[in-house]
Amino acid sequence: MKELEGLDIRYSHLPDAAHLRDWLKDPVVQTWFPVSEEKEIEDAVQCWIGFSRYASSLTATVEGEPCGMGTLFLMPYRKVAHHCLFKVVVDPKFQRQGIGNSLLKNLKHLAKNYFHLELMHIEVFDANPFIHLLQQHGFQEFARQERFVKDKGKYSSRILYECYL
Repeated sequence: MKELEGLDIRYSHLPDAAHLRDWLKDPVVQTWFPVSEEKEIEDAVQCWIGFSRYASSLTATVEGEPCGMGTLFLMPYRKVAHHCLFKVVVDPKFQRQGIGNSLLKNLKHLAKNYFHLELMHIEVFDANPFIHLLQQHGFQEFARQERFVKDKGKYSSRILYECYL
């Protein structure tokens, strides 16, 4: 896939929280995340952006405007500090333009070369279009939990993917 003109990946900063909040409020984005209520969204935003202080969160920009974010949720305990959960979100206006791919590639590089992690994992809901990118980047499904989320009377499964670095 050809890289989007003007795309840049940089470390996330606290003001990026406003963009993340807007993306998580979008009904299209909410399909793929467990948050829906205002308080849930705010808690998620604070958790995500909090990792910017450790330089483990990346923001994608196009012509200087934030359009996506990926965060490594680093583990605080020595015994499990060799792996991390991560999340990626892309502004719906910029989806399917290579931004998620670029964020994922950069997060893997950051995890391996800066934090010296051995394993990354992510949880997604079934039918998430991001699954295809995960598989392209060497992620393997290792667990599935049926009927994990219930949204407007419809159930979705949670699928856990991992990648050894």
